[in-house]
Amino acid sequence: MKPNNNTNKGVDYWTKRISELEMPALCSTVQTLEKLAKDDVSSLALLGRSVMHDNALTSRILRVANSAIYHKGSTQISTVSRAAIVLGFDAVRNICITAQLLSSLLESKNLAPAVYQRLIKLMAKAFQAAMLARMMLSDYDEDIQEEAFIASLLYHIGESAFWSIGGEFTETLDSQLTECENPVEERSVIREALGTSFSQLTQSIARHWGLGELLIQAVNYPDDQRPEIRSIFLADKLCEILSQEVIDKTELDKRISQAANFTGLDEKELTLRMQRCTKATHKLAEAYGAKVLIDYLPDPKRINKLEPSAPAVELPVFEANLNVQLAKLRELTAFAINKADFNQIMQTVLEGILEGVGVDRCGVLLLSPSRKQLQPRIMLGRDAEEMKQLFIIDLGDKKGLFSLAMEHKECQWIDNPNAKKWLEQCKELKTQLPESGFLMAPLLVDSKVIGFYYADRGPSERTFSEVDFQAFIHFSQLANVCFTVSLK
Repeated sequence: MKPNNNTNKGVDYWTKRISELEMPALCSTVQTLEKLAKDDVSSLALLGRSVMHDNALTSRILRVANSAIYHKGSTQISTVSRAAIVLGFDAVRNICITAQLLSSLLESKNLAPAVYQRLIKLMAKAFQAAMLARMMLSDYDEDIQEEAFIASLLYHIGESAFWSIGGEFTETLDSQLTECENPVEERSVIREALGTSFSQLTQSIARHWGLGELLIQAVNYPDDQRPEIRSIFLADKLCEILSQEVIDKTELDKRISQAANFTGLDEKELTLRMQRCTKATHKLAEAYGAKVLIDYLPDPKRINKLEPSAPAVELPVFEANLNVQLAKLRELTAFAINKADFNQIMQTVLEGILEGVGVDRCGVLLLSPSRKQLQPRIMLGRDAEEMKQLFIIDLGDKKGLFSLAMEHKECQWIDNPNAKKWLEQCKELKTQLPESGFLMAPLLVDSKVIGFYYADRGPSERTFSEVDFQAFIHFSQLANVCFTVSLK
């Protein structure tokens, strides 16, 4: 079948064909999940039963749900309905959609090699863009991050679904597109062949399947300045540039600058976070059973390779600085006298610890409502974003380090977590602890522990001194006074 007037069917034809003939499983899964979301009473149990018949899909969902990116505890999640209770319905809904999408597209049968490679590249770019969009929204609520992730992943669902059809028609169009000299010519060829654009097909599928208003608006109004849509747009543009064989440095610099401005980060730190995000994307692709995507993921490391003579981008190593300590302690003292915002206090004390005490990274870990887990609220410094995703502490073991520190309200200097005296207490941590040790202190409000301050020098492998520990304690104690005042 070749593109001609008889195959120029328009958006309704392609939407119906993809939904009913080519990808019915994904269409059915999405529509079922949409119905469940409207039924708060029975949604959790029905969610598990709705995918139970598909063992491969269930296995894939549980692998992702138990991955460090999603799972906040140490107990394995063994059912889809349990995953919905632990992670929340929206998170598991998106995991289900992602798993079914990857399954439907990766298992597309009888595709010509050129068409299959085009599909894989498109999926890899979408997968990396989804992770970048989530990363750029790290200061926003998790539900916003999840919504942007799935909308970014499905941003090109019309094009992906079309290539998964296979057959002579897709092969002919693929051949025609390889001969096009620019995007404008490509769009013209696509419209002539399909009777619609891939963008219109994405919007039609999104409406027909109930994929959410954010996806439709992101495709229809890409210049919208709302954070969710802005992150989707920038992530898509960055991955598009980085997936090209020859990078347009002018365009890349423009998008990096826009993304840095959007996130409030300097360009060097943004670049580092993008590079770390790639590692997380690799791990998530493996959890979804989509290793085939890894070799095609747009690589943010190429940003540095554009200037071979330039040194690798690294965040600074902070040495102890008494002037910074004094300045930040004065700020905290002012907060203790005049009430300040909770987040303002948190940011100030962490900046004092990072730049004043001179650590590589530090953060605030807050107790969950059940008081059974500690989860990062904010992390600053090197590898901070990766630590924020992986630093999960389960307090089920009453002999664990943080459990004991919470009970006794003690500050601790762990000089080597692998040493025999600490090893047993440190088992509750899921992440790799630096051998150079770390510092921790309880975050108290009216003498009640609501979390912990944490600091280490892991990346630079430097050790702490007694002076460092005392300065860390000074910051944490003064911040506790500020928090108590602010919440009264």
